[in-house]
Order: sequence, then structure tokens, then C-alpha cells
Amino acid sequence: MLKTRIITAFILIISFLIALFNASSSTWALLTLGVILLGVWEWSNLIRLNTLQMLGCIAIALCVATLILVQSQTQIHAYQQQFTFWLSGSAALFWVVIAPIWLASRKVVSHKFVMCMLGLLLLLATWVGIVGLHAISPWLLLSAVATVSIADSAAYFAGKRFGRHKLAPEISPGKTWEGVLGALLAVTVYGAVLCYYQDYSYWMIVGLWIIVVLSVMGDLFESMLKRQAGIKDSSQLLPGHGGVLDRIDGLIPTLAITFFCTYIPFITKFASHG
Repeated sequence: MLKTRIITAFILIISFLIALFNASSSTWALLTLGVILLGVWEWSNLIRLNTLQMLGCIAIALCVATLILVQSQTQIHAYQQQFTFWLSGSAALFWVVIAPIWLASRKVVSHKFVMCMLGLLLLLATWVGIVGLHAISPWLLLSAVATVSIADSAAYFAGKRFGRHKLAPEISPGKTWEGVLGALLAVTVYGAVLCYYQDYSYWMIVGLWIIVVLSVMGDLFESMLKRQAGIKDSSQLLPGHGGVLDRIDGLIPTLAITFFCTYIPFITKFASHG
């Protein structure tokens, strides 16, 4: 199992890096859209849509993605589009305001249409973040992904070695506060090294802490949905890792909010056009 997990992780990392630095903007957008559509398929299974409903959900995702791609071809910068601004902003609002309350209450929302629309919002906002951050700088996207990966690994090993206090036992019994502290410590070291060698402000470390919190929230939210659906993994697409959602759950809030933050210099401009 561990060997399979390592081999899959190695293939994913190499494929990601090759595409990140070599694919054109349009190719990158299409490749990552394929991944997100797999996530939509898994989300549809989590909320128990039938085949027709699932196809409808995927079709909506394709239509919205096409609209975004067409917009990006008619303007200089895709990340300045008002549509993606509101999409990212809505996802950010969900993660900052609604998700913490939802996790605390562990409420089961059985309305399939509502859950379908929520999945489309969160996953398309993630895709917009992936494409938008890549357009700004592949290194910026890599930094965000690396932070979540470092946090995940540190949380796993710290939790295994020192875990005593459960973080959310009714949602994800394996996660501990010690694991979260291990993740925070690891990204602090990572951030300090970056700041020292790249001459960044040490305030950047605070941003990395926020990313850790967001990634934990995304992880817990997907775990809650899987528990409510009575399944362990979102699918078996990735040997040793489960499904696409199992791999990107921490990135879903992180990339959406990180990308939304790039809009801050443009908020006044958008408001004046409103």
C-alpha cells in the first residue's frame, strides 16, 4: 500500500511540474479543467446524484468553464474578469463564513440541487484559482500547492507520532491538534527559509498559517461529506490515494481564496464599473 502510494505520488508530482512550467496557458486550462471535471464527477457521487443528474452537473461545469475561457481570450488578463471575481468571492465567502458554522453543526443538507450548485461553485472557483495563479506566475501557484503539501505531510507524521487530542473526532477521527501544530511548525520553517533567501517580508509566514487553516478546513469538509455518504474515499482513481477530491481537498479553499486576494487592487475599479 505504501509503495503504491509513493509511486502514485511520484507520478503526480512529476506530471504536475512538467505541465506547470511547460504547458501554454490554454493547454494548462484544459488539462486542469479535466481534473476538476473528475472532481465534479466524484462530488456527484458523494451527494448521490443519479446518472442523468450527474451528466447535467458536469454539463453545467463545462458551460461555465467555456464562458470563462471565452472571456479570457477577449481580455488582456483573465484574472481581471468580473465573472471570475464574483465566482472566487462567493467561494471565499463560503469558506470564511459558512463552512466553519457547517462543520461545527455537522448539518446534513439532503437537497441535491443545493449540494450540486455548491460543488460547482467550489470546484470551478478552484479551477479559476489554478488558471489565474498560473497566469500571474507558475511559481506563485507552486508556492501555494507546496505549502498545502508540506502542511499535509507534517500533519500526518506529527499526528502519528504525537497525536493525543482529536481535532474533530465525529468528522475525521484520525486528525489531531498535534498534527495541526506540526503543520504550522513545518510551514513556519518553510516560510522562514523563503524569506531569508528570497528577501520576502516575514509577514508572509502569517499568510502561510492562514493557508494551513484553510487546508485543514477543506480536508474536514470533504471528510464530513464522505462520512455522511458512508464512504471512505471519493473514488479509486488514484491508487493508494483514493480520488481526486481526496488529493485536492486542502487546495479547494486555499486556491480560491489566494486567487481572490489577487483582486484586491482591482476592487475599486470593478466597483466603479458596477
